[in-house]
Amino acid sequence: MEPIAHIRTDFGTKFGVPRQSGIVSKLVGRIVMEPEYRVREAFRGLEEFSHLWLIWHFSEIKKEEWSPTVRPPKLGGNKRVGVFATRSPFRPNSIGLSSVKLKKIDFEAADGPVLWVEGADLMDNTPIFDIKPYLPFTDSHPEAKGGFTDEVLRTEEKLEIVNPEAIGRLMPNDKAEALIEVLKNDPRPQYHEDKDRIYGIDFCGNDIRFRVEGNQLTIIV
Repeated sequence: MEPIAHIRTDFGTKFGVPRQSGIVSKLVGRIVMEPEYRVREAFRGLEEFSHLWLIWHFSEIKKEEWSPTVRPPKLGGNKRVGVFATRSPFRPNSIGLSSVKLKKIDFEAADGPVLWVEGADLMDNTPIFDIKPYLPFTDSHPEAKGGFTDEVLRTEEKLEIVNPEAIGRLMPNDKAEALIEVLKNDPRPQYHEDKDRIYGIDFCGNDIRFRVEGNQLTIIV
């Protein structure tokens, strides 16, 4: 398979990218098609759908062989489960699946049509293999069970940002609001509890550095 597009987002590296799509709805991305797919007719009717499925490549994962079990961060990085019971990027085929909201289609852009989407969990320049419409009558299952994630979500608390105004001084309001939501959802590995450790997120061209003590996150300026 060859990419049909690449998504442009505010994440320069993998660290900080939400663990699942839709967790931070304020995150905006642009899907820029490869030249041979910039055909207006290929998008006819897509504007009638509110959400899309993106099939993409974990392009930053470098591996030579796969493992039948992985350690999900949600389980503290200590418990192993089967790779097919997770959404780990370390899979036999490094393919990702994300559900995003379609904000608009820009047919007039120089590299258009460009799809503007919200809630993406992809780093900048991730290759996109395919785009499909989300169908609520068949894709939505409110009664579905979430396996080990159900218990984790019941006990998970969001972080409190001690000095959010520090972010507002670095970037526009819409970008600042998105980053604050990313930080509230705790981008650290689940098993990290070192209050003196300084973390950094490459977001919107800024090196955002922070530390966490207890349930409080402080931006380092």
